[in-house]
Amino acid sequence: MVTARAPATSANLGSGFDTFGVALERPADVVTVERADETSIDVTGAGAQYIPEDPEGNTVGAVAEALDAPAHISIDKGVRPASGLGSSASSAAAAAVALNELYERGYSREGLVPVAAKGEAVVSGDAHADNVAPSLLGGFTVVRGDEVTRIDADVPLVACLPEVAVSTRDARRVVPDSISMDDHVETVGNAAALTAGMCRSDPTLVGAGMDDPVVTPARADLITGYESVREIAFEAGATGVTVSGAGPSLLAVCHPEKCRAVAGAMVEAFADAGVGARAYQTRVGRGATLL
Repeated sequence: MVTARAPATSANLGSGFDTFGVALERPADVVTVERADETSIDVTGAGAQYIPEDPEGNTVGAVAEALDAPAHISIDKGVRPASGLGSSASSAAAAAVALNELYERGYSREGLVPVAAKGEAVVSGDAHADNVAPSLLGGFTVVRGDEVTRIDADVPLVACLPEVAVSTRDARRVVPDSISMDDHVETVGNAAALTAGMCRSDPTLVGAGMDDPVVTPARADLITGYESVREIAFEAGATGVTVSGAGPSLLAVCHPEKCRAVAGAMVEAFADAGVGARAYQTRVGRGATLL
């Protein structure tokens, strides 16, 4: 029996659509695997009732198949599905690490990224690595095709999860098919600033680089109260606010002394919009670990 923990993640970070990702210290999924003749799955924890236990419809089933590692897999969900916090990626990353250890497959963490991405394809329809890469490797990651660059960063974050759901497929449907040259230049500049900010562990520069004139405005319309929550988070001391992944979670960057105020303000602002929410005071964290 082998158990692994893999953290929640936030992808895109505003200006880095389908490219940037970051591991969070919390929340996380915990996956336990045992050898078996064929794969079976049971799920407990946050939103377990919405997650299929059929291996063909579950992200970890695809990981077990890719590793040729049949197992009984128990998933304890700490990351709610349809949250924008990489829920399926957390399960896939934890399963990949645990099964790789159980069957002694010998993959490096980098080598497990495309394996875990096969699990993501079950949920979103595409094998994107922008969530599984940080969940496996930790830190801030940049995905370019099959290449992943990892940067150590120490940046405080607040992830605020409202009690609404936005599916990845719906969120991808609203993304514009084309952009203007002005928007392109602005996005590239912001992405470069964000990357430099992560290299320096500078919350002010990271926050400024999260601005995005293309994808975030389109997805914001799917999240009740987004504009007011964003505005109030800035008033409370956030240096940047954006949609986390496909949403509905919002991700705020702040200096350490402002995190509590930002988290409370975002929850209160969602409440004023008639939406319950919870906030995680967290930071850029490490990747999946064996327990």
